[in-house]
Amino acid sequence: MVQVYLVFTTNYFPWLTIIVVLPISAGSLIVFLPHRGNKLIKWYTLCICIFELLLTTYAFCYHFRLDDPLIQLAEDYKWINFFDFYWRLGIDGLSIGPILLTGFITTLGTLAAWPVTRDSRLFHFLMLAMYSGQIGSFSSRDLLLFFIMWEFELIPVYILLSMWGGKKRLYSATKFILYTAGGSIFLLIGVLGIGLYGSNEPTLNFETLANQSYPVALEIIFYIGFLIAFAVKSPIIPLHTWLPDTHGEAHYSTCMLLAGILLKMGAYGLVRINMELLPHAHSIFSPWLIIVGTMQIIYAASTSLGQRNLKKRIAYSSVSHMGFIIIGIGSITDTGLNGAILQIISHGFIGAALFFLAGTSYDRMRLVYLDEMGGMAISIPKIFTMFSILSMASLALPGMSGFVAELIVFFGIITSQKYFLMPKILITLVMAVGMILTPIYSLSMSRQMFYGYKLFNAPSSYFFDSGPRELFVSISIFLPVIGIGIYPDFVLSLSGEKVETILYNYFYR
Repeated sequence: MVQVYLVFTTNYFPWLTIIVVLPISAGSLIVFLPHRGNKLIKWYTLCICIFELLLTTYAFCYHFRLDDPLIQLAEDYKWINFFDFYWRLGIDGLSIGPILLTGFITTLGTLAAWPVTRDSRLFHFLMLAMYSGQIGSFSSRDLLLFFIMWEFELIPVYILLSMWGGKKRLYSATKFILYTAGGSIFLLIGVLGIGLYGSNEPTLNFETLANQSYPVALEIIFYIGFLIAFAVKSPIIPLHTWLPDTHGEAHYSTCMLLAGILLKMGAYGLVRINMELLPHAHSIFSPWLIIVGTMQIIYAASTSLGQRNLKKRIAYSSVSHMGFIIIGIGSITDTGLNGAILQIISHGFIGAALFFLAGTSYDRMRLVYLDEMGGMAISIPKIFTMFSILSMASLALPGMSGFVAELIVFFGIITSQKYFLMPKILITLVMAVGMILTPIYSLSMSRQMFYGYKLFNAPSSYFFDSGPRELFVSISIFLPVIGIGIYPDFVLSLSGEKVETILYNYFYR
C-alpha cells in the first residue's frame, strides 16, 4: 500500500499517458451504451471531460514546478523497435496553458452540444477523440509523435464538419481537409528531414534536436516547411481561406473547439519547433513574420466588416487576432513572446464564447445573415448581455484579457532590440489602426443583431431566452476572461521561465 501511495504522489506515475489516452479510451466505450439513450451518452461524455479536466489540474498543481524551465512529468517508452519510435511525453511552461485551455473548452463544448441528437454516439466519440489528439499534440516530446497527434485530430474535425454542418458542409469539409492535409505534407517532410540529418542514429527527440545545429541554408529550408504547415493551421494569410468556410458551416460546439484550440496548435508549433529548434532561421524570418502579422490584422479586420454571415464575421475576427500572436512570436523578446502566449489563451476563451453565443442565437432565430436580423435584444436579453460583454472583450476593452495580451505584444515590439526605431513606429501605428477597426466590425455586428425593430415587429417575435445550461457556459468562459484581464500573472507565471530559456539559450547566447 505504501508503494502504491508513493507511485501516485510522485512524478513516476504516468500522468500524461493517462491524460492523453483516457478520453479516446472512454469514448470507445460509448458504443456499449443504449442506442436511444441520448441523455445517458451526453452525461457520460460530460462526466469523462470533467474527470479528465480535474485529473489534469490535480497533476499539474501537485507535480509541476513553475520555477523549473525544464521538461517535467517526462515519460519515455520504446514503442516500435523496428525504427526506434518512442512514446515521449512531457510538459513545460509553454504547453501547460494550452493543455488546460483544451480541457476547459472541450468540457464546455460538450455541454454546448447538448441539443445534438442525430448520431449522438458518434458525435460524442469524435469530441473525445479530438480531446486526446489535441492534448497529445501539446505534450509530445518526439517529433514523429507530434506529427501523428497533429494528423489524428484532423479526422474527427472532418467528420464533425461533414455530418453536422450546414448546407455547404461537404464543400467546407473537403476544403478543410485539403488545406490541412496539404500543410501536413510539409510538416512530415520537415520532421523526417530534421530527424535524419547529420547522424548515423536518427533521432526525433525534442531535447536532442534543440541542441543540434544545421547549415544556414538547410535550416531555412526546414523552417519554410514547418512555417507552411503551421501557417495553414494558425491560419496566416494567404493560407487562411478554409477558416471562414469551415466556421460558417460547422455546428457551434465544433466551432468552439476550432477557434478555442485548433488554431492555437499552429501558433504553438511556431514557438515549439520554429523558434526552439531553428533559432537562426527564425531570426532571419522574424521581420517577415511581423510584416505578415501586421497585414493580417488590417486585412482580416477590414474583410470581417464586409461579411453578411454572422459566423464568418467572427471567423475573420479570429484571423485578425491571430496577427497579434504572429507579431509577438516575431518580436524575439520576453515581453512579445509572453504576450503571444497570453493572446493564445485569451483568444481561446473569447473566440469560443462568441461562436457559442452566435450558435445559441441561431438556434432561436434560424437566421445567419446579419442584414436579416435586428431587435433581438428585446426577445433574448440574457444572450444580448453576454454577447455584448464578450464583444467588448474581443475589441480589447481594458480589464479584459484581450486588452492585456495585445498591450504586452505592443510593448514587446516597441522594446525589441532587433529592429530600428522607424520600422517599429510604423508597425505600431498600423497595429493601432487594426485595433481601431476591431470595435468598428464588432460594434456593427452587435448593432445589426440586437438593435432596431425587424424581429420585434415580426408576428412571432417571442423567443425563449438563454436557459441555465447556456448561461452557465457563457459565464464559465467569461470568468477567466475577466480574471486574466485583472491578474494576467495567472497565465504569465506559467510560461515566464520557459520563455526566458528559449530566448537566452538560442538567440542571445
